[in-house]
Amino acid sequence: MTELDGRGWGGPARMSPAEALMWRAEGDLRTRSSGALVELLDTAPDWDRFLAAHERATRAIPRLRERVVEPLLPVVEPTWTEDTHFDLNYHVQRIRLPEPGTLRQLLDLAGQVTSRPLDPNRPQWEAILVEGLEDGRAGYLLKIHHAMSDGLGMVQLLGMAHSERAAPGGAHLPAMAAAPGGSPTRLTGVTPLSLVADRLLEGISDGPARLVGAAGQALGLLGRALRDPAGTVERAVDYSLSLRRMLTPPAAQRSPLLRGGGFGYRLTVHDVLLDELKKAGKAAGGSVNDAFLAGVLGAFRRYHEHFGQQVDHMPMAIPISLRDSSDPMGGNRFAGARFVAPLGEPDPAARIQLVREFILNVRAEPAIAFLDLLTPVLSKLPSPVLTELTAELTKVSDVQASNIPGLGHPVYLAGAKVLRMYPIGPRPGVTAMVTMVSYDGTCCIGVNFDPEAITDLELFESCLRDGFDEVLALGR
Repeated sequence: MTELDGRGWGGPARMSPAEALMWRAEGDLRTRSSGALVELLDTAPDWDRFLAAHERATRAIPRLRERVVEPLLPVVEPTWTEDTHFDLNYHVQRIRLPEPGTLRQLLDLAGQVTSRPLDPNRPQWEAILVEGLEDGRAGYLLKIHHAMSDGLGMVQLLGMAHSERAAPGGAHLPAMAAAPGGSPTRLTGVTPLSLVADRLLEGISDGPARLVGAAGQALGLLGRALRDPAGTVERAVDYSLSLRRMLTPPAAQRSPLLRGGGFGYRLTVHDVLLDELKKAGKAAGGSVNDAFLAGVLGAFRRYHEHFGQQVDHMPMAIPISLRDSSDPMGGNRFAGARFVAPLGEPDPAARIQLVREFILNVRAEPAIAFLDLLTPVLSKLPSPVLTELTAELTKVSDVQASNIPGLGHPVYLAGAKVLRMYPIGPRPGVTAMVTMVSYDGTCCIGVNFDPEAITDLELFESCLRDGFDEVLALGR
């Protein structure tokens, strides 16, 4: 058996400015960013084997045994360092549901687990085996902080930590190539004071090299400007206009029906066959992602119509992945886009076309990664100021939706077959977070919503089914 190499998962020890921003804003309920995964298993795995699988995974993927060290001053990004007091029994637990052990009971438990903060002094994840589900099944909850990984990085983690077959001798860890560029150096013995001291020494030792590098870049830009002055001006104007578009709030008011403002998490899930969603998107000239977003909008349109609310447009947020083959596994590499969503459009094909047009346009924006310029400054602000700014940026949308390409084959956890993988995203500032992960031919959709805004669960679940059914009918 080839051993798993997960040493590169999670990226460098020092957080990126964007990760530091998410980490430092975690203390406020409005900006909390921890997400989770709810898996349905065909049977309850043996507990000792389940623990052993997590033991091997945490040794093969060092980031799972690392905690975060904050510097004395926020001028330095937080850093991951080995947790010398790591206790697997703290992070991996098991719970038994009371009878009858329904999916609703599992989702209610998952909502409670996801909404509470992780211990900032320990590695930023926890896992729970949930026994006692109907028909002899079990549940698996994996909660992880967003500063550790985005959705695509979490899928990479699942691909490494799950088995592709039910190995009789224990969980099989599949072979995985090391991250591009090799494995990052793991840090030990880091303290809040040493972080600041190391950065000062780094500034002294690297100062001349950075000056030379900056001068070289400046000369390169000057050379290009002299060779093509008109093109340089045009690119600068294009970027400036693009930045303005990216920073301007959506030209749509928040729905009066989705302004609960509560902090509770209520979860629901829905399944759609991947092949059917592909056909539906293709029939309307769009993609799986376009069809997914059109289904989400159809669900919220029907929910508004039930209450007699005519809302033509809804402000919506969509993450855009910026990953390429050179990026390390795990970590975070995405940009946020805000969308004036056509909520009142009754034709699902027309919705798909409108969504597609927006996605293509936003991907072509020169300033799509503008947050890379802002986060180095924002992440160094005092936490109260940072939290308020982050809350202001996120509260302009009603719904956030994210589609994550998942695993195309069945996997096993300590011998139990995974039947479904439902992603549960955080909902900072929004009334509902709708996330979809494809798994073994099924699109698993998880919705995390504010129960003070969406008060009728059965009605909303019915609207969710109908919203996707009208989209799927395009491909039939």
